[in-house]
Amino acid sequence: MTVAVHGLDAWHVLVCIDRDHTTYNLQNMAFSMTAEILCLGEPLYELNRQADGRFLGGHGGDTANCAVAAARQGARVGYVSRIGDDVFGRSFLDLWAAEGVDSSAVTIDPAAPTGVYFVTHGPEGHDFSYRRAGSAASRMIAADLPREAIAKARILHVSGISQAISDNAADTVFEAIALARDAGVLVSYDTNLRLKLWPAARARAVIHAAMAQCDIALPGLDDATVLTGLHDPDRIADFYLGLGAHVVALTLGAKGTLVATAEARHLVAGHKVKAVDATGAGDTFDGAFLARLVAGDDPFEAARYANAAAAISVQSFGAIDAMPRKEAVLAFLGGR
Repeated sequence: MTVAVHGLDAWHVLVCIDRDHTTYNLQNMAFSMTAEILCLGEPLYELNRQADGRFLGGHGGDTANCAVAAARQGARVGYVSRIGDDVFGRSFLDLWAAEGVDSSAVTIDPAAPTGVYFVTHGPEGHDFSYRRAGSAASRMIAADLPREAIAKARILHVSGISQAISDNAADTVFEAIALARDAGVLVSYDTNLRLKLWPAARARAVIHAAMAQCDIALPGLDDATVLTGLHDPDRIADFYLGLGAHVVALTLGAKGTLVATAEARHLVAGHKVKAVDATGAGDTFDGAFLARLVAGDDPFEAARYANAAAAISVQSFGAIDAMPRKEAVLAFLGGR
């Protein structure tokens, strides 16, 4: 079923779409499904430095994080990417199987490695170092796209990083967006600006072009300031609404999230917690926010829930390991 929707009415129509499409392939001990949320991008194996100097292994990559975060909130999620035929890539297949994320659209590339990144922590927060040049995901092409799965999804989620890793990956994202729009599927886009991956001028041009085709804009304040030259959250929200988004959820760190539509806007308050590692917090927000949208929440209710999920995640180390499940988020909200 496909629909063309605009504004807040989108979320009421979205809830009415048939949810019962799951099929299981028990012979291969794997499953494929019609995903409510389909994420596209690069998974990265994470090495996160601890206080004692050791590096804790784990899983990361912004849209891959989002996929797991959404799945932990009960959404049906699929992932689209390429991984290397290596121990890191195989560990992602194990992770997705354990988390219930459909990886049937993930291609194994025997000629390129799975990307790796390092996280260190200092007075200014966390810092990232990447070993992803020539990674399997950077070799994604439009022919890799699962066209039927995109057409059957309810939300396609992509990001600036998905487009920054290579020119052909950027083109692949644009093609995925076009396929989603043609099918009436909502498009979600997180700016996730990484200037180590591309120069600001190119990032600005590509991200603005992609944002102009999205329904759900998920910028962070720091990213948006660099990309738009604006500092006031309301003006930033107006900028992305002006590009064409129906919903803007501008994350403001501890202050919360400014959620804006053409009809209304509210600052959804954040939560004061003792943060030890913000790695993946924005991705946790994204996944929880999108999961609540497909569950029937309006964007303001979804942001309240997603703020809580992100607040929980920053209290532990690692991207995936720190992501809460639905029960923990509901308990956290119930105690507030």
